[in-house]
Amino acid sequence: MYDKVCRPHVLEEAYRRVKTGKQEYDGGGVDGLTFGTIEKQGLRQFLKDIREELTDRSYRPQAIRRVLIPKTGSKEKRPLGIPTIRDRVVQMAVKMMIEPVFEADFIETSYGFRPKKSAHDAIRKIKENLFAGYQFIYDADLSKYFDTIPHDKLMKVVSGRLADRGVLRLIRLWLRSPVQQPDGQLEKSRIGTPQGGVISPLLANIYLNVFDGIINHPDGVYAKENIRIVRYADDCVPRSCTRDESLASRSRCTGIGFKPP
Repeated sequence: MYDKVCRPHVLEEAYRRVKTGKQEYDGGGVDGLTFGTIEKQGLRQFLKDIREELTDRSYRPQAIRRVLIPKTGSKEKRPLGIPTIRDRVVQMAVKMMIEPVFEADFIETSYGFRPKKSAHDAIRKIKENLFAGYQFIYDADLSKYFDTIPHDKLMKVVSGRLADRGVLRLIRLWLRSPVQQPDGQLEKSRIGTPQGGVISPLLANIYLNVFDGIINHPDGVYAKENIRIVRYADDCVPRSCTRDESLASRSRCTGIGFKPP
């Protein structure tokens, strides 16, 4: 799989997708390079340099630039981590290779950051559940989820499905990349996968797939309570046909608290 990441046409497509998906807050990474600068200096050479670094295993990601953007309807600001374009291209190439592998494991009612799925699909499914009689809602709180994913446990889940050492090494490097704060100070990364990275949403879904498995296990407490769940990234809406206040206390054993309506 690693050898496919290094192929020229894969890196070219990865660059195209990264450029197409850029956000309005994106001013480039810590190296200051923008898409315009890269293409002016020579895109072919830029991708050739990346390929050579990947091929001889000398590739090392640069620090992640942290930016703070306003939260909708709140005075608080949400931290985003912006890798360099170079690192985003490599992340995209890896994502293109490994996403189909993990997509085969994800549940149908997980909608966030997945191919051909959207928030509208999640809302549509919630409405279907309502009409089917699942009218009692449990609000799942996964506060600061992206910032608190433990690296060791995440890698254990990833390596349980993926055996390619080269790709696993790249993921570890990205998780350990230092973060450059707005004041310029570098901070070690010990936990979490920064929002803003190309690979972060997929890694978050991979880790939350364990949670989905707990909810959907046929012999688990949630199945016995006739629970159905709709999840969009770290926002999830478990619904039940029956109202059982004791479910809230029993669910705490999973490490995720539920609040009955």
